[in-house]
Amino acid sequence: MRGPLAGTRIIDLSAIIAGPMATQLLADQGASVIKVEPIGVGDTVRYLGPRRAGQSAMFLATNRNKRAIALNLKDERARAVLLDLVRGADVFVQNFRPGAVDRMKVGPSHVQAVNERLIYVSMSGFGQTGPYATRRVYDPVIQAVSGFCDAQQDGASGTPRLIQTIACDKVTALTAAQAITAALLARANGAGFQHVTLNMLDAAIAFLWPDAFYAETLIGEGVSEAPDLAKFYRIHKTKDGFVTVIAVSDGEFRALAKALGRDELSEDGRFKEIGVRSQNAVVLNEIIADILATMTTAEVTDRLTANDVPHGRVNRRGEVAGDPQVIANETLIETVHPIAGRMRAPRAAARFSTQDEIPMEPAPAIGADTDAILTELGRTPGEIADLRAAKAVA
Repeated sequence: MRGPLAGTRIIDLSAIIAGPMATQLLADQGASVIKVEPIGVGDTVRYLGPRRAGQSAMFLATNRNKRAIALNLKDERARAVLLDLVRGADVFVQNFRPGAVDRMKVGPSHVQAVNERLIYVSMSGFGQTGPYATRRVYDPVIQAVSGFCDAQQDGASGTPRLIQTIACDKVTALTAAQAITAALLARANGAGFQHVTLNMLDAAIAFLWPDAFYAETLIGEGVSEAPDLAKFYRIHKTKDGFVTVIAVSDGEFRALAKALGRDELSEDGRFKEIGVRSQNAVVLNEIIADILATMTTAEVTDRLTANDVPHGRVNRRGEVAGDPQVIANETLIETVHPIAGRMRAPRAAARFSTQDEIPMEPAPAIGADTDAILTELGRTPGEIADLRAAKAVA
């Protein structure tokens, strides 16, 4: 079996990261994804990040296992091609700004007219309505509005900080992939056409809520105070590197004190129980930091491992591929892209016992499969030539 979603066909008009990453996750699980791009530039992310032979690392990392067609959707003949694709599809994904698809005549009502069983997915930055709905959006904008930046604030000054990865894009991708599979299940149980809407702001806030917003959850009087969980999180310097250590339960803290050769810490009134320890997290972190600074990373990890204390050596990004657990998990796969050459990427994180192998077909060039897809739709060589001459397809 190629994957649990084998036989599912997805038409993907999305661009940048959130939409393409969502559809790649589904493609990794066996769905057949056709990426639809505008003629010429295509998806902007093709030009972001390190490149070789004109191929962007970021694009290659979020568009594998897809086929590609280039359409000029301002042309009625190109829209006819798109609607022909929709007729045989299960899912349609787009992340244009609200209102754009209706102006292009490929909105929910247009595609429902040709496919009553379609799952139509609209992804946006802020939502379909509201004061920010039509704003142009990128990940840092959502980080700012959602509370992400405040959750990453500098401990000393309180200055908000951006997290150094496009977390809001990626959590939206995960949310979208889960929503699409839920919609497919609902359809299998009798639901018809569905319009699934989601936005980056909602996805980011939902992602942050359990911990970063726990002080905003209980409303009214009688709520005890607790420090941000982030006060427990710290990177500690060793003689030759960095580690992180997190001991939450009383038992874990006793084990930590033993591993550090400081059993008396577990009897100190400031740290003996989890409640008071949380109130004194800052001073405790300073004590731990002073101890760890006298040890090598290997000494720290050996002691903490022997005492079953949660910890991790801080890997630089260039070291991750060589981490023994990453190697044991076979997390990363090396392949040879037909244009970009040798490359490395993570395999799909979820693995299925019925899936014979994890597919790793290379991300396509712009319009790489246009002719093949048009042929599958019944267009003759002459008709394809006419569409190309009219610049309706490429």
